[in-house]
Amino acid sequence: MRDWTRLDESDVRVRPGRGSRPRSKRRPRHEDAVTAMVTAVDRGRWTCAIDGDPGRRVVAMRARELGRTPIVVGDSVALVGDISGKPGTLARIVRVHDRRSVLRRTADDTDPYERVVVANAEQLLIVTALADPPPRTGFIDRCLVACYTGGLEPVLCLTKADLASPDQVLEYYADLNVRTLVTSVDQPLDELTELLAGRVTALVGHSGVGKSTLVNRLVPDADLATGEVSAIGKGRHTSVAAVALPLPGDAGGWVVDTPGVRSFGLAHVTADDIVLAFEEFAEAAEHCPPNCGHLGPPADPDCALDALVGEGAVPAVRLGSLRRLLASRTGSDAVAGQ
Repeated sequence: MRDWTRLDESDVRVRPGRGSRPRSKRRPRHEDAVTAMVTAVDRGRWTCAIDGDPGRRVVAMRARELGRTPIVVGDSVALVGDISGKPGTLARIVRVHDRRSVLRRTADDTDPYERVVVANAEQLLIVTALADPPPRTGFIDRCLVACYTGGLEPVLCLTKADLASPDQVLEYYADLNVRTLVTSVDQPLDELTELLAGRVTALVGHSGVGKSTLVNRLVPDADLATGEVSAIGKGRHTSVAAVALPLPGDAGGWVVDTPGVRSFGLAHVTADDIVLAFEEFAEAAEHCPPNCGHLGPPADPDCALDALVGEGAVPAVRLGSLRRLLASRTGSDAVAGQ
């Protein structure tokens, strides 16, 4: 019988296992990759428009080296492989380029998981009905916060002007200098069409406000379902996933229709994120005490933003509008001075 206590390393032979060879950290550079814009996502497949051309669309899969890198509608990506776009072919997404802007939200204000809804949109069209269902200013405020912190230009689109006057809503947002458009079913969309031409615009709104109807008027070939507003004033969800649709005409441009939402969580946004989007307040906010919510007394009695109003540097109504947005982030209705 062999004495195992007398063995040394020369008596033991280790059989190499699978994968024992060190993997190279070098990865292909894919210098021949083409740039494309993601226009739709469906079950692990991404539809992409090469060079942003709606006539050159291909279906792609995510390359293994990207792992679980999130890829959303609007992302600019690099494609390799079969980019012919023929039925049954697949290209590969090998890179996701840096995003210029992001529209993101959480499910609610307690959910720490941040969801990017659309990437690289230049502006956000916040679609709100003036009646049936009535306008919800809290939702609009939250969308404005998402714009200011995500790098998008907000545009407020008030629909169903044939049912109610827009004056009250226009007055409510006058001090924020938000561009506003008013539409109705019996009026042409010339002003809106001109605003969207040549740009990537995301649309967001509660279900039932006429968002899909608006998209169908802008893009006649969209063939999107439109839903009727339920008797309790909450619409049926007619858009189930974000999709980018090319605008007709020589000017080009894209509209990104997003699913109807009933909540717009801002758990990922801090008070400082919002203030930094307002140049006239950003410098003064640096002198606020730590963890200042910038809401003013009684919540934040030492907020430095109040000094700007006292010195006459900023109108009180402008600060009041900013604080209304700050309050919307926390779901609070109480804003100092209002």
